[in-house]
Amino acid sequence: MKYLLLKHYRGAPAPGGEATPMDRWTPAEVDAHVRYMADFAKRLEETGEFVDHQALAPGGAFVRSDGEGRPPVTDGPFAETKDLIAGWTIIDVESWDRAVELAGELSAAPGAGGRPIHEWLEVRPFLTSMPSTAE
Repeated sequence: MKYLLLKHYRGAPAPGGEATPMDRWTPAEVDAHVRYMADFAKRLEETGEFVDHQALAPGGAFVRSDGEGRPPVTDGPFAETKDLIAGWTIIDVESWDRAVELAGELSAAPGAGGRPIHEWLEVRPFLTSMPSTAE
């Protein structure tokens, strides 16, 4: 079963989690975080559980159609970043429990001062079939 592990710019639960935004980390702290993510992916590649991962820039906007012939409507850039996705990892694992276990590991990536950031990750299963509307 495939799961999407979404990393949010939501931050960590207080107290004790990483409160320093990544743009204020030292280059060595950023490198350690990226290395942790790469090592995590490599380990999952070896077990066959890794599918993909990407980091995203903090800027972005919500976009929707405003009707035929009209330009799209945007909401952004955002003053707050809590609703933006920082990145994702796609895994292919045997169970929900394994997906949650791996999300917990990913949440402990190092941040400022090398301390685990304890960030929130959203775990979402891939939709494997469309719900039936016929009765």
